[in-house]
Amino acid sequence: MIKVIQIGDPVLRTIAKEILIDKITSSETQKVIKDMKQALAENEDGIAIAAPQIGVSLRIFIISRRFFLLDEEGKLLPEITSDDLAKHKDLVFINPKITNRSKKTQWLTEGCLSVRGVYGKVKRSEKVTIKAVDENGKLFTRGASGLLAQTIQHENDHLNGILFCDKAKDLEEIDMSNDKNTA
Repeated sequence: MIKVIQIGDPVLRTIAKEILIDKITSSETQKVIKDMKQALAENEDGIAIAAPQIGVSLRIFIISRRFFLLDEEGKLLPEITSDDLAKHKDLVFINPKITNRSKKTQWLTEGCLSVRGVYGKVKRSEKVTIKAVDENGKLFTRGASGLLAQTIQHENDHLNGILFCDKAKDLEEIDMSNDKNTA
């Protein structure tokens, strides 16, 4: 089991280091990615994770393939099968840079695997464009809106030592069984 680091650990407040391009396919980097995927798989309420959340200060985050099986309210669809999951891949973002943000913003509810049971509203751009490298070392650019844009911004904040609760208003503790989606 891969432990998810909790608020109070200094690694969550550290600006993560970039990974040299020639190190992306190294066994060390691939092990970090594998461990991150395992941590996501073990935390079914999570839809994304950043490397600092498993104690590694590197600029990597992953959006779970479960993300693509959410309903319009951001809840996991009932009765997801392994066949449903097999239709999607985890999205790996290495050395990500948000290159564009919409001026239009909205306050959105967030939680975090590293700040268990706490939720609040964070002001996020409705749309973003991000450049990153995938786990095979290939550079890509992707646009995102809605929950995907929110998740990208949340995870990118982790790489800069920022937790959602640093920006949130209306913070409250919630019974974890009420909400199934945490980044």
